[in-house]
Amino acid sequence: MRLCSATTKAGSPCQRPAQVHNGLCIGHDPDKAAERRRTAARGGRGKSNPETRAVKKLMDDLTEKVLAGEVEPAVSHAVVALQNIKLRAIEIERRLDEADVRAEFEELKHELGIS
Repeated sequence: MRLCSATTKAGSPCQRPAQVHNGLCIGHDPDKAAERRRTAARGGRGKSNPETRAVKKLMDDLTEKVLAGEVEPAVSHAVVALQNIKLRAIEIERRLDEADVRAEFEELKHELGIS
């Protein structure tokens, strides 16, 4: 397997596999720049937030305990309501972050003279 002939930002040789046609990896191939930008624009989507995973686990555990009679339904309703508030806050935070990224992207496009 041939390695990429480019140098990393740190100054060391790239260790990724090279493409056959130009000896560069996908990350260093200038012909793949548009594809990398599209992929980066989608970055983060579909990745689960650790806080969200924790809420899901808590809800699974709580469900088991309610069904086993270890937790009163009234207590579980309160916990669920609180966790719903937490999930809404996580979603709002995510949307704000996304809006910041979009604004920054638009600003960069404007600076570069791209419509």
